[in-house]
Amino acid sequence: MEISQVAKKSGVSASTLRFYEEKGLIKSIGRQGIRRVFSSNVLERLELIALGRAAGFSLEEISGILGTDAKPDIDRALLLKKASELDGTIKKLEAMRDGLQHAAACTAPSHLECPRFRRLMNLAAAGVIEGVAANKAAK
Repeated sequence: MEISQVAKKSGVSASTLRFYEEKGLIKSIGRQGIRRVFSSNVLERLELIALGRAAGFSLEEISGILGTDAKPDIDRALLLKKASELDGTIKKLEAMRDGLQHAAACTAPSHLECPRFRRLMNLAAAGVIEGVAANKAAK
C-alpha cells in the first residue's frame, strides 16, 4: 500500500507517517519510485499508536509497547501504571468540576467571599487538588 493510501485509510497524514517511520513506530516495506510502500498490517499498528496516544502514552512508551516485531509486546505493568495516572487525573478533574459547579451556584456576593471557593483556590495554587483529599477539603 502506498503512503497516500495508508494516509487516506488511516486518517494519519503522510508527514506523520514519515515521522512515525523515523521514530521506528512503523516500517515501510520498500518503495515504488519515490513513494514509500507499507504492508497492510501498518493500519493495525497505527490504530495501536492512536490508542496509546489517546491513553496518554508518549511516543517513546508506545515504541516500547509496539516493539520491532509484527506483534506488540504490551507491558501489563505499564498499562496499570498509566491507568493509575488516569485515575489521579480523573479525580483532579472531578474536584475541579465540583468546585466550578459550586462557584456557579454559590450565593456569596463575591466568589472571593466564598470559603469553599477560597479553599479551592488555595489548593489549586499549592498543586494539591488531586483525588478524594481535595474533594473533602473543599466541602
